[in-house]
Amino acid sequence: MAGYRDVLRTPGVARIIAAQLTARFPNGMTSLAILLHIHHVTGSYGSAGLVLAATSIGQAIAGPVTSRWMGVWGMRRVIATTLTVCAAAITTLALITVPLPVYMGLGVLIGLSTPPIQSAARTIYPKLVSARQLTPLFSLDASLQEIIWIVAPVLITFVATQVGTVPALLLIVVILVGGGTWFILSPEVGRVRIPRSRRSFGKVLTKLPVLLATVIGFLLIGACAAVEAGVVATFGQGGLEAGIVLALFSVGSLAGGLSFGKIPIGPWAMARRLAIVTVGLALTMFSLEVWWLGGTLVLAGIGIAPALAVLFAMTSASVKFSDTAEAFGWVGTGQLIGAAAGSAIAGFLIDGIGPQGAYIAATGFAAAGLLVAVALVRGFPDLRTRGVSPIPDTEPLQTVT
Repeated sequence: MAGYRDVLRTPGVARIIAAQLTARFPNGMTSLAILLHIHHVTGSYGSAGLVLAATSIGQAIAGPVTSRWMGVWGMRRVIATTLTVCAAAITTLALITVPLPVYMGLGVLIGLSTPPIQSAARTIYPKLVSARQLTPLFSLDASLQEIIWIVAPVLITFVATQVGTVPALLLIVVILVGGGTWFILSPEVGRVRIPRSRRSFGKVLTKLPVLLATVIGFLLIGACAAVEAGVVATFGQGGLEAGIVLALFSVGSLAGGLSFGKIPIGPWAMARRLAIVTVGLALTMFSLEVWWLGGTLVLAGIGIAPALAVLFAMTSASVKFSDTAEAFGWVGTGQLIGAAAGSAIAGFLIDGIGPQGAYIAATGFAAAGLLVAVALVRGFPDLRTRGVSPIPDTEPLQTVT
């Protein structure tokens, strides 16, 4: 833990991590709150699913677009604008009763205006710490984000069921605005300016490491989404066991991320970490007992955050600083599409063969990621002997804030 203490003592690091985690906390609440609210208003889970699908489409489109805009108009302006629109759209969805197509339109707007906090934070990190500290910082970031997925769904479900879905959505707005404002006003956000990229939009995907990070992120998060569907199908939405098992999955990821944080990242790092995930998920198919699923998902989880840390590090190290935000935006979009695909495929298999189908889907996603990592190992940068920082094209400018 000494390495993490050194990282957190670096001026600005603890503040940025705390601010971005707070600003991103609604990411673990919004989909569930929208699902519960639209079902409450319409009485249909199908309608709620359509609104969620519209929201996901908006998020997938927005990821690389709004991230790239930060190099044109600046981080603060883009984040403040998207934050304002997103908060207004969620508030409107909560307070008005309208036909389903209007709810879907609001869902698209919520997705399109999701503030690019994650891309901004991971673009700032290389300017806060030394190259030696950047790998542990990415590991710490990937690990701590598990707090969002452990606490946020429980909190928003409690508020929605015990107080109401409208207060739940308004609570999201309060956290979004508060956390986003904290992040925007952080001095580090004002000091780091992303240069305008000279490459055409999407050109960053021609960098093999960025493409690999996007594809493997799609497969890894697809596996996680299938697991979540499988656990809910196994124990029921209201089952205490479901919450415990999913919490163990996240705890395993948190522990793995902190344990692997200082291990140098070589070309085979991704394959080794995905092998842990694949083995753990494959073992889930032997039994659906709570103790077995809990243990196997702890094992699988140990590889999740370390694999995400590799994704972040290889993306950062493979592009110019002016392209980092867009690159992280594409990686995030891949993960969003993976979550939708994993949930959908798991759902079909659950309907066809039962909860076991979801774990088969999860294992398939993870195994596909492992095969990609092994087959294209030459495409993964060797970060054991070089820094994880982006390729410099200009230094950050000091700006008056």
